[in-house]
Amino acid sequence: MKKTKKKKGLKKRYIALAMIVLLGAGVFLFRNPLKVLAFDIFLADQVEQTLQEKSYVPLKPDNGTKGVAPEPIAYKSDPFSVMLLGTDQRGNETARSDTMIYAVVRPEDYKVLLISIPRDTYTEIIGHRNDRKDKITHAYAFGGQQMAKDTLEALLGHDIQYYATINFQGVKDVVDELGGLPLPIQKTIRNKGADHEKFTIEGGKSLYNGEESLNYVRYREDSDFNRTKRQQVFLDVLANKMLSLNQIGHISDLLNILGENFKTDMKPTMITDLAKKFMVGKKVDISSFTVMGEGQKIDGVYYDIVDDKYLDQAKAMIDNWMNASTPADQLIDPGKAADALKPKASASPAAQ
Repeated sequence: MKKTKKKKGLKKRYIALAMIVLLGAGVFLFRNPLKVLAFDIFLADQVEQTLQEKSYVPLKPDNGTKGVAPEPIAYKSDPFSVMLLGTDQRGNETARSDTMIYAVVRPEDYKVLLISIPRDTYTEIIGHRNDRKDKITHAYAFGGQQMAKDTLEALLGHDIQYYATINFQGVKDVVDELGGLPLPIQKTIRNKGADHEKFTIEGGKSLYNGEESLNYVRYREDSDFNRTKRQQVFLDVLANKMLSLNQIGHISDLLNILGENFKTDMKPTMITDLAKKFMVGKKVDISSFTVMGEGQKIDGVYYDIVDDKYLDQAKAMIDNWMNASTPADQLIDPGKAADALKPKASASPAAQ
């Protein structure tokens, strides 16, 4: 009888052990769907409410002809465009767009294209003094998101469906909440120009805090184009860090931290649905391209005069990426496109 009881006891343990192993395997295999389910149950409503109260700001109509809130699109499969703005606003002071990017998101392919426009780019500012030419960074200062949107659309010859704006304080706080970023800073960076804010970023560190990360994207004592490259590197590292988070509670925390520092006309439900799609899918591939130019002084003011070859390539890429019929393997590769336009002797300065 004792042997029989022992055998039964062992059998129960083996069954329990097998069940634990199977359950663990199931959790591992279906961890992303479970993450989405948890997000749906515990956070989705809270996230949407926070976005609605603090961040959702449709552009205001301009004489009844512009700025109408965008209609929802089939964003789970169709490509869509977003103007990304990073502003240097502090408090209630007038701000400029320190970063301006035309982004194409292809949810079905888990791919994002970032086309950066250097802040000193000389172009027509649509709606300001009969579309007078100036630095593109001033479009936001003169007319906010709407004028920045109109100006970027005119420069690239393509419509923009949505916008998203974040200011410096938001960037700093988000990076700190994430525990820092592994930026590829190989050599110490010093901002020491007479008319620039002074700071030093030590090279070779494993992680950089919010203040250091912000200074990394703001540093411009080499060139405006190199600065744009650093912004692209920063966004790629930031996106990878956010998408690799294991605790979905961070999403709600990040939104609360952003608060008034983040504005968009993407509806809250669109953002949460996209978040759930990316949670359950593969890693998002982010590619970057910069509309390059040549520095030149006009009436004593420094501007970047756009190189038409780069501008034409940017337009072609937007056509290619925004076409839902373009297969993923036929999307124009921004890196190869940029390399084909570079002088043979030039080198990439993205990492310091």
